[in-house]
Amino acid sequence: MPLETIGSPTLWFGFLAFVFAMLAIDLGIFHRKSHVVGLREAAGWSAVWIALALVFNAVLWWQFGAQRGLEFLTGYLVEKSLSVDNIFVFVLVFSALGIPPLYQHRVLFWGILSALVMRAVMIFAGAALLAKFHWLIYVFGAFLVLTGIKMFAQRSQEQHPEDGFALRLARRLIPSTPDFDGERFFTVQQGKRLATPLFMALVLVEVTDVIFAVDSIPAIFAITTDPFIVFTSNIFAIMGLRSLFFLLAGVIDKFRYLKVGLAAVLVFVGAKMTAIDFVKVAPVVSLAVIGLILGTSIAASLIVSRREAARAGSDDR
Repeated sequence: MPLETIGSPTLWFGFLAFVFAMLAIDLGIFHRKSHVVGLREAAGWSAVWIALALVFNAVLWWQFGAQRGLEFLTGYLVEKSLSVDNIFVFVLVFSALGIPPLYQHRVLFWGILSALVMRAVMIFAGAALLAKFHWLIYVFGAFLVLTGIKMFAQRSQEQHPEDGFALRLARRLIPSTPDFDGERFFTVQQGKRLATPLFMALVLVEVTDVIFAVDSIPAIFAITTDPFIVFTSNIFAIMGLRSLFFLLAGVIDKFRYLKVGLAAVLVFVGAKMTAIDFVKVAPVVSLAVIGLILGTSIAASLIVSRREAARAGSDDR
């Protein structure tokens, strides 16, 4: 039995046209030349993407009712918050491989462009599986609960993506050089075509997104099974990820309790998913619970960071 969706062919085509137009404007006009993305630019683009998502949410609410509107808003909030976990890893990748700030936007642009395609494939595959095998919803739910517990248990562990299997395999299969050649992903040295550190960073960005998508896509299917809402909320969160990275990269360590909040969100949506046939949780309740969890974890992080900064200032005196 196919999953019910509000997405007509016209809506799908219109949304995809909008996404490609925004990507063309981004790369062709605003970021045609490599430059260091400052806080003001990052904040501006973050505001633009959040505003576009909210406008789209308002249109869904107006055209298809409050439930669909709340499903998109909740799904967008879940995907946006889970995407922050990507930023932790991106910071480590760029630092470990020595990627200059001048070229980081280029890596993220092509990484996220590929991520859009991979997310689409995973979403449609997930929707098709759930439509044919309803019992998989319990498997997805249990997986999210276990993932949340694992995230909480490993919240303090340091990550070293540069030492992972993905990069070792890429270096073994693809001849590479530690030298940069401007913003190029490949260069030619002594007649050989070699991958630069920018390409290796791109590989890690792609692998990271696939790993996190395995968590985030089942999480949004716990909110709604409408493929159009799952896809659009996912894409809006991913499209705003680059600007969010440049906005938060320098202060990401201050959000020490965010992983605890994300773990709690995964456990909540996983439990909701496993109980979907027995306990009905209204979309507004899901939104309130997720917002409360994330808001509490962020507020606690900022309060502790300010206290530690104040204590360090008093010790210096």
